[in-house]
Amino acid sequence: MPTEPRSGCAINAAVEVLGDSWSLIVLRDILFGGRRYFRELLVRNDEGIASNILSARLRKLVDEGLLTRETAARGQRAQYSLTEAGIQTLPVMVALGAWGMTHRETAAELTIRARLMAEDPGLVAELMDELRESHLGVPRPGPGASRASERLQAAYEAEVAAD
Repeated sequence: MPTEPRSGCAINAAVEVLGDSWSLIVLRDILFGGRRYFRELLVRNDEGIASNILSARLRKLVDEGLLTRETAARGQRAQYSLTEAGIQTLPVMVALGAWGMTHRETAAELTIRARLMAEDPGLVAELMDELRESHLGVPRPGPGASRASERLQAAYEAEVAAD
């Protein structure tokens, strides 16, 4: 159950959940990296998150209603899934990426996807539909159409190859 914010300010309420850098990194890895298991999130994290920090952040994101954790039997891996609230952080992440590209030094290759999404709000909406399909089981509109994630990956690969 989400905790009560310290004040009624909407920005404060969001920052209390999303203001921790590790929480944003965990969400990034689930949103954009398709990582859904603790071990994947731990081992494939570029920033080197510690296991105790990852465990605490996953628990917080579940408690705050951004993720769900599948119940797993002893010895099995528990899968994490985004909730609708978690999926709706995608535009926030895109805005953070756009700000970071503009105001901080970044690696060109690591900003390609952020730039492409910042330039195309329709792409972001389609990615959200894909996330709803894979995490919530809600069929995406136009199931026969190409996937936004595949178009984004192809554009990324084309830009990397051109450099």
